[in-house]
Amino acid sequence: MLNTLSFNTLSRTLQRLEQPLLNNGFNAHTLLSGVNRLNGLNERDAKHLYARTSSPSAQWMNSVRSISSDAHAPGNVLNQSQDQDQKNGQRKKIGFIGVGNMGGPMAVNLVNAGHQVKVFDLSPTLVKNVVAEGADSAATVQEAAKDIDVLISMLPSGEIVESLYIDSEALLDTLSKETLVIDSSTIAPKSAQRVSKEAIARGIRMIDAPVSGGTAGATLGTLTFIVGGDKLAFQQAKPILEDMGKNIFHAGRSGSGQVAKICNNMLLAIHMAGTAEALHVGINNGLDPKVLSDIMLQSSGRNWSLELYNPVPGVMEGVPSSNNYEGGFQIDLMSKDLTLALNTALESDSSVPMGSLAKTLYATQQAKGEGTSDFSSILKFYEKSD
Repeated sequence: MLNTLSFNTLSRTLQRLEQPLLNNGFNAHTLLSGVNRLNGLNERDAKHLYARTSSPSAQWMNSVRSISSDAHAPGNVLNQSQDQDQKNGQRKKIGFIGVGNMGGPMAVNLVNAGHQVKVFDLSPTLVKNVVAEGADSAATVQEAAKDIDVLISMLPSGEIVESLYIDSEALLDTLSKETLVIDSSTIAPKSAQRVSKEAIARGIRMIDAPVSGGTAGATLGTLTFIVGGDKLAFQQAKPILEDMGKNIFHAGRSGSGQVAKICNNMLLAIHMAGTAEALHVGINNGLDPKVLSDIMLQSSGRNWSLELYNPVPGVMEGVPSSNNYEGGFQIDLMSKDLTLALNTALESDSSVPMGSLAKTLYATQQAKGEGTSDFSSILKFYEKSD
């Protein structure tokens, strides 16, 4: 059970959840389910929340207030969380570089956990959004990295990560040796290993910690962190990661987090494409996609895409396919991760025929202008090929 959010933090979380997640196709019950898991709410408290959720955020606060009278009961998660928040010694000064769709909510969750956070991004608007939630702004990356305990980066490519830490900005040359560095970008393992090697040479602790869970997980604080680096650095980083995520794994040495992440996303691309293909055949032969999905969910074809992310519009509420494939995880990002996976496979002399085919399918959709659509829109590939 995670006890890191106090009652006040839970209230703030509920207040800011509605619009970002509804934009990603989530309904109110889906949001509350995630909040319940995040806070370890028991069945009674969860029922209080659901009973008052016929409409979104205005009623969420009433729901939270209705269970606040129990907050001081022995063993209550909210009471435990308040006690946790009083441990000021665990609060850190954190610099955060890259506060876009993923980094922004992650930084806000650190603010809500009581940390002193200063943020930098090339987009003033993105910085302003996080500052409005209680963070401080930094005018430069050097300012973001000055006088801090932890530096976190969430950036779009390995080239930018290497530039930040080693090349043009060379932050590793100016960082205090007492600063723990956490890079949560999804990049090539070799890039992560290069930066880590340079950090170690300067006496700086660093881990690669890419995430899984998407923008919804970033907002809810339920991300999965897949960490590469030495065990000591992992243990030091874990309390910070737990303020942004639910599942924290140590995959192994530097770069291992990246390898595990791209292997997972390659498999995700493969089974989403396969799921869409099977459903498409069923639809073309007169089957109701909802009925077919239910049948496969109780059969050997069951998988994550069928269970939680059905690609057929109207079959499942609260997923991108039922929101015109908006929000979620873009095809552009999936294609990027598949490229990383194929390059890593090539370097290790690994055969990846299924991964290669998945890359071709998603690249085809990119070429057709579908790059900003959610990756479950791969269903359109089959529809257009008829």
